[in-house]
Amino acid sequence: MFVNRTDYETMIDVNKIRSDFPILSRKVYGKPLVYFDNAATTQKPKCVIENIEEMYYTLNANIHRGVHFLSQQATDAHEAARVTIQNFIGAKSSNEIVFTRGTTESINLIASTYCRAFCKPGDEIIVSEMEHHSNIVPWQLQEEISGVKLRVVPINDKGELIIEEFKKLINHRTKLVSIAHISNALGTINDIEEVIRIAHENNIPVLVDAAQSVQHVPLDVQKLECDFLVFSAHKAYGPTGMGVLYGKEEWLNKLPPYHGGGEMIASVSFEKTTFNELPYKFEAGTPDYVGSTSMAAGLDYIAEIGIENIAQYEHDLLEYATEQLLKIDGLKIYGTSNNKASVVSFLVDGIHHYDMGMLLDKMGIAVRTGHHCAEPLMNRLQIDGTVRASFAFYNTKEEINQLVAGIKRIATMF
Repeated sequence: MFVNRTDYETMIDVNKIRSDFPILSRKVYGKPLVYFDNAATTQKPKCVIENIEEMYYTLNANIHRGVHFLSQQATDAHEAARVTIQNFIGAKSSNEIVFTRGTTESINLIASTYCRAFCKPGDEIIVSEMEHHSNIVPWQLQEEISGVKLRVVPINDKGELIIEEFKKLINHRTKLVSIAHISNALGTINDIEEVIRIAHENNIPVLVDAAQSVQHVPLDVQKLECDFLVFSAHKAYGPTGMGVLYGKEEWLNKLPPYHGGGEMIASVSFEKTTFNELPYKFEAGTPDYVGSTSMAAGLDYIAEIGIENIAQYEHDLLEYATEQLLKIDGLKIYGTSNNKASVVSFLVDGIHHYDMGMLLDKMGIAVRTGHHCAEPLMNRLQIDGTVRASFAFYNTKEEINQLVAGIKRIATMF
C-alpha cells in the first residue's frame, strides 16, 4: 500500500494543509498547540466551517416535501452529499447510505433491527477483544432484549486478532460478526478482508466499524464485500453529531425501521402505517442537511489530497514516532502489530497515564489518557489505561519531537 517517500512528499504539502485548519495556529498555556488527539476527533478545515456558515446564511429550510425554493435547494444539497459519501466508500447506490448521528447510533440501529428481524434466544453475535464500547454495549443490550449471546475473538500480545480462534467461534448459532477495522486504542489494522471471507463462507453477514479507518486508509465497500459499514463525520474532518450507516440494499430492505416519525413513512393512518423507501425508512425526523453537506465537504477535502497520499504520510509519522518514543527509558508501547494506523499507545514506568497527559497539556500537547472506551481491552492488557498519541495529515515530525522532549522532561519529575 505504501509508496516511495519521494512520490508522496510531492503530493502532501503539510504547510498548506495546516493553513486550512485555523485552530492549529492557536496557543495553549502560551505554547503552540500540538494536537495529537485525532482518534478522538479531528480538527476541521476552513471548507467545512465555511459550509456550515453558508448553509445557515443562504439555504436554511426544512428539506424534502417543501415546494419553495430554499427547501428545494437544501434538499438537493443534502442528497448530493449522500452521493458524495456513496462515491467515497464505493457503494453501489446512494440508497445504501443512511445518515445517522454517528458510529454509535449506526451500530445501535443494526443491533436493534437485525436482532428483531433475524435473531432468537441462544443465537450468537461475534465481536473482538479490542472493540470500542460502542461495538459491545449495543449487543449486550440485545442479550437482554433478544436473548442473543456475545462471543469474543481474543487477541495476541501484539494486539492482533487470533484468526484461528475466530474460526472456532463460528457455529450454526452465529448470526452476525461485528468488528473494528482499526483499533482506536492500539492502532491495529485488522485483516478485515479475511474476517469477511471466513464469515461469508459460513453465510454470516459482517458489520465493519470504520470509525478509525475511513479517514486514514482507502476503503471500497464493494471490494470488501462487507454487509454493513459505519463511521462518523467528526473523525473525518467533518462536524460532530453526524454519521453514516452503509448497508447492502438487500439487507436494508429486510430490516425493520429503527425510529418512528416523520420522513420515514409513506402513509399514516390509525389503522396502519406504511414505511418509506430506502434510505429514508431509517431516517426519522428532520434531516440534518447542514451536517450531511459539511460531512461531504470534509470527505471532499480528503479526496482532494488523496487517501493513498494520506495513508503513506501518516504511516511515515507513525514509524518516526515509534522509533523516537522507544528511545525513552521505561517507555512501553501497547499495540505492536506490523500493520498499524497512526496511533501510539504507551506508558512510562512510574508515571500514571493521567499525570502524563496533564503535564503534556501544560506544554501545549494534546493527547488522550485513560481506557479509550475500550475497558475490556485494557483488562486483557492488565492495565487501567494508556497515553494515546494519534496523528493526522496535518501533524509533523517536528511536533513528534516536541512530544518526545516533553515526555523526557516529565520523566525527570518522577
